[in-house]
Amino acid sequence: MFRVLQVTILLLLPCIAVAQNVSRDEIRGLDEQIQDVKKDVINLTATLAQLEEKLLFPSNSQVAFFVSIADEQPFELESVELRLNGEIVAHHLYTYREIQSLQKGGVQKIYTGNVQTGAHPLQVRFIGKTPSGRAYQADATYQVDKAVGPKFVEISILGTESEIHFKDW
Repeated sequence: MFRVLQVTILLLLPCIAVAQNVSRDEIRGLDEQIQDVKKDVINLTATLAQLEEKLLFPSNSQVAFFVSIADEQPFELESVELRLNGEIVAHHLYTYREIQSLQKGGVQKIYTGNVQTGAHPLQVRFIGKTPSGRAYQADATYQVDKAVGPKFVEISILGTESEIHFKDW
């Protein structure tokens, strides 16, 4: 065992000598280069994400749906389901933090996709409850009239009134 340790130390001595010859300025220069490379990678990643979205969802066929809560009274949204043209395109179960964010006026992008121009039926269903545990549920339908260009629709939920309102952006 002692012999192995001696051999290891003898093998590492040249590496230690070379490492001692590296100056602090060289280390700082290398550190700055690494930081520059990290910044470049972050910028390229952001650009790639934008290009990917443009490729997957071209603006002439893009449709996006957003969920908001229009209730000022306490209401806990549990889930939302979207059907576009009779097909389920989104189903979301909400966490406590997401509910808090929506109650403070936040808006959630629940679905982005591509559709052809024309009329498309949208069915929305939500399930929720009051702090006392009383359950709420509602369904609503909406005609999405898609023209050339992107289409954005806000789905506003009034839980205590079991209503859903739609707003085109």
